[in-house]
Amino acid sequence: MGIIAWILIGLLAGAIAKALTPGKDPGGCLVTMLIGIVGGLLGGWLGKVLFGVESINGFFHLSTWVAAIVGSVIVLLVYRLLTGNRSR
Repeated sequence: MGIIAWILIGLLAGAIAKALTPGKDPGGCLVTMLIGIVGGLLGGWLGKVLFGVESINGFFHLSTWVAAIVGSVIVLLVYRLLTGNRSR
């Protein structure tokens, strides 16, 4: 599966990750999309490294979506740790 597919999955995975993790996020819609894209790419990379698969099964397989969502949750939690509760 190519990088474009991971970006598309990441957009949706970012929204799902934001819905799964409670609390207020410092970013808006654009930040959610970026977190999802980075998380999707991270999930795909982790799937390759940890499980030794050449590529996750495919766009419509559950393992692909789980990897992208887990990657997005990880990136979202790291983002929250780095930004903290900054107020404007």
